Amino acid sequence: MAEIEAAQPAQVDVSKSSNDPAEGYEKKCIFCKIVNKEMGTELLHCDEEISCFRDIKPGAPHHYLIVPTKHVGNCKSLSKENVPLVKRMVETGKEILQKNNITDLNDVRFGFHWPPFCSVTHLHLHVLAPASQMGFMSRLFYRLNSYWFITADQLIELLNSKGDTN
Repeated sequence: MAEIEAAQPAQVDVSKSSNDPAEGYEKKCIFCKIVNKEMGTELLHCDEEISCFRDIKPGAPHHYLIVPTKHVGNCKSLSKENVPLVKRMVETGKEILQKNNITDLNDVRFGFHWPPFCSVTHLHLHVLAPASQMGFMSRLFYRLNSYWFITADQLIELLNSKGDTN
């Protein structure tokens, strides 16, 4: 589900050496290739920490993927230390929505597919708006309270509780 379309420059340097990939870059990862300008995908946002682009198979009129610019594994690989990153991803999603004149944040879905139900292992936040305009299949794929999709708030709560149980 989480793939891509279009083109613009990112700000990550992978020009070190062809045999020695840059730190935080997985050469087989499609999202690493996107943020490193190897796919011709339009980046709506890119800085040292966060990048954003459109989902190639949109589940709503506005469907964006917010990813860490450097490779980070899926939700299960995260710890309490990653909470600021997840919060920054959500804030970036809100900024992208506002730039696209989406102001009703009550009709937006922010979430992650829970492994093994993610097609790309690079951490990515789905931002879907308006959620009320999602079709039947999208409502299924991005369903709240399911085994395969977790909201950003639920992930943050889970990560914060990891520190409490250790």
